[in-house]
Amino acid sequence: MLNITPSCWSETDPLKTVVLCPPSVLDVPDQQTATDVLWEKPVVQNKALENHKELCHALEEAGVEVINYSKYLSVADFKVNEQLINRVFVRDLACVLGETVFPGEPGISMRKPEYIHAHNLFEKWMGDRFDLEGNNGMKGLEFGDVLVLNRDAVLVNVGLRTSILSIEKLKGKIFEAGFSEIGVIDLPRRADTLHTDMNMNVAGPGLILSKCFVRFMPVMVLTEKEHRYEMFHTFVKHHGFEIHWTSKVTDTVADINFLNLDPETILISKQRRKSIFRDHPKLKKLNYIEVDVSELEKGGGGIRCMTLPLKRG
Repeated sequence: MLNITPSCWSETDPLKTVVLCPPSVLDVPDQQTATDVLWEKPVVQNKALENHKELCHALEEAGVEVINYSKYLSVADFKVNEQLINRVFVRDLACVLGETVFPGEPGISMRKPEYIHAHNLFEKWMGDRFDLEGNNGMKGLEFGDVLVLNRDAVLVNVGLRTSILSIEKLKGKIFEAGFSEIGVIDLPRRADTLHTDMNMNVAGPGLILSKCFVRFMPVMVLTEKEHRYEMFHTFVKHHGFEIHWTSKVTDTVADINFLNLDPETILISKQRRKSIFRDHPKLKKLNYIEVDVSELEKGGGGIRCMTLPLKRG
């Protein structure tokens, strides 16, 4: 049995331990099926598995401990789990805020089994640091909607998959975990703006890469004593971030959905548009490790979606 001490206070501290899960054994055979299960394109799972192996290898080569949670499931749970097409997108299952692990709650019912499977393991691995019943009564809380900005603030999207009611219920525990502000943004409720990390991401210390439209979005700032409104760029600025707005050209998951391995290194899709990362001095200085996750990205998520950090620092 694993014994894990979770700790995450930012998106950029050196990544030590991360949870992943291989893709399903099932193909998504045609475009109509992909549309019906809310995926972008059909997926050949043996190609997806090769992508996943490359992703795991890149992480391990960077010195990161990779945990495949499906290896620890019971035989009965595994027989179901290996057929769950969204199981590769582990980011949504839980989130380490400070030294506390918060359980997610799926925004769609077809993802419910993987949450239950993973949460039962997390409780065994992390004990009191993981509250197995912490998501009881929540309407939806998928952690692709959460960015840990720094030791003071987290940013949460309450759009298509995460409910504001869940954040209202959870906010006291987030403050207890050591954070002083929760920025709540409500992004457009479409497939291409499903989660926060499909629209913006922390790209090294003090910089956020964001789609242009977010410039127009207000943020409700929750503290223990009050709530107020600020524009998105104002909120992140007072937490030490500048924003690099991407071009008006349609930005893809490959461009936005990357993973910081440390303050200087980013793990990113080979399908990214490199021009975005050449027109800002801070982005030019970063090291980029590219991996081919093109088949996995057809499910609608990227590298950040496929990785659940348990320990940074």
